[in-house]
Amino acid sequence: MRHRNAGYKLGRNTSHRRALLRNLVTSILMEDRVETTITKAKAARPHVEKLITLGKKGDVHSRRQALAYLQTREAVTRLFDTVAPRYGDRNGGYLRIVRSGFQRGDGAEKAFIELLGAEQELDEKRQKRAEARAKRREEMQKAMAEQQQAEGGEPEGGNE
Repeated sequence: MRHRNAGYKLGRNTSHRRALLRNLVTSILMEDRVETTITKAKAARPHVEKLITLGKKGDVHSRRQALAYLQTREAVTRLFDTVAPRYGDRNGGYLRIVRSGFQRGDGAEKAFIELLGAEQELDEKRQKRAEARAKRREEMQKAMAEQQQAEGGEPEGGNE
């Protein structure tokens, strides 16, 4: 029986599980949206929510506690300057877990874990990627046109 055995083991030993969750939480705070398995998303949710609550406090002690958990200083800066102010009047529930299908190898259920209110930033990132893709496509078409023009200028049979 699993009475009073809360939490997720994730098939790992303690240090590996702790490292995995710290990395996942850091990625969520840096990227706003991460795809992972549903179990890992559910395991990471309370950690992210506690860190956002620390970020809302905003004092030095909270910053040091966040720095002790997160992997990078950039993540701490982003947490306190960008992420936490979004949720000033909200008491918890900062994340959304959206199921996204199944993993190919082992059939594990995948999910996106994302911060609420990050839709605008995610749309901007998506639009920027689309513009970069379009620019690359235009450059490729231009290069192909130049190449065809160069090939078209030469005699096809050569000098025989």
